[in-house]
Amino acid sequence: MYKQRGVSIFRAMLPSLAAVFSAGMALAENEPTERFFTIERNAPGMEELISPGAELELLGDRYGLTEGPVWVDSADGGYLLFADLISNVIYKWTPKQGTTVFLENAGYTGDDIYTTGTQTLRGRMHVLLIGPNGITLDPEGRVVYCASPDGKIMRLEEDGSRTVIADKYEGMRFSGPNDLVYRSDGALYFTETIWGLRGVRGGHTSPIRELPFTGVFMVKNGKSTLLVKDEDLGGMPNGIAFSPDEKHLYVNADYSAIMRYDVQPDGSLTNGTVFIDGEGSDGIKVDVLGNVYTTTGAGPGDVRITSPDGIRIGTIKLPVFNREPQAQICATNVAFGDSDSKGLYITACEHVYRVQMNVAGVRPK
Repeated sequence: MYKQRGVSIFRAMLPSLAAVFSAGMALAENEPTERFFTIERNAPGMEELISPGAELELLGDRYGLTEGPVWVDSADGGYLLFADLISNVIYKWTPKQGTTVFLENAGYTGDDIYTTGTQTLRGRMHVLLIGPNGITLDPEGRVVYCASPDGKIMRLEEDGSRTVIADKYEGMRFSGPNDLVYRSDGALYFTETIWGLRGVRGGHTSPIRELPFTGVFMVKNGKSTLLVKDEDLGGMPNGIAFSPDEKHLYVNADYSAIMRYDVQPDGSLTNGTVFIDGEGSDGIKVDVLGNVYTTTGAGPGDVRITSPDGIRIGTIKLPVFNREPQAQICATNVAFGDSDSKGLYITACEHVYRVQMNVAGVRPK
């Protein structure tokens, strides 16, 4: 059953993505297929995480390309923030007001789009991604986000001003911060990519590229430190998340594997091992039981749930419609929200969804 803000609607299906993106966005071509929203059980325990009859709720559509969701508590019940990589804004969604613009020009603030952003496909359309990507909250509850085309990590202050958290490593400009997460001690971890730049053959050949590699970085006491270089990671990183006890860090490696690292007291990473092999992923989040939620990025949109032991528990499969003009349903990222942290919010290219879970997720502390 597919539910749109309280109205249940049967929607058979949806066009698979001719090619997709993600904010690291790998293009991927798929034959058009159609399917209903389904909850797939792969191992015992899926029913404890999400009820078999759970409904998918459509919160909004007609967005450009959504990413980076995060739930923010407030006196009136809280709200969802999420990025739009095409519209170059951070949107705000509340149950009462729906979608409004939270922050304009959040990804790119310059005036030269010819060397900036990632060119990709959305359905049949050729588009340029110049918007922000990952969004989180710092320990004080302030919004911190990846302004990928600007090559910066930014913090939004209470008065509306913006503070640069990180923009360079050893004097070289970042090429496209992608996703980020805070540790409880205030250290910020983020993934650096080339998705903020554009060149003849992609961001690798951009004339303004300065940093010759990508990787995982930590920002602590105002200093950016390289933790894992792309060649050691197994490729360019993307999604990133801590285990609930912060003893492990999960990182998506080049859409081909999820790596898990041991986090040392000083914040450094050791003992990198392959947690999930041979599987492209985009965003990563965890629930309080330590289960890992990964998204496909390119469609069709799946949210896959894997136990801390590496066992696939199940998959939340978004619906796919086959009609023109082609829509783009994918799964770029997820966030837990609501007062009980059991609402799973899914950014899905042109759409944003919510599904009720039975287990709470880990949210920014």
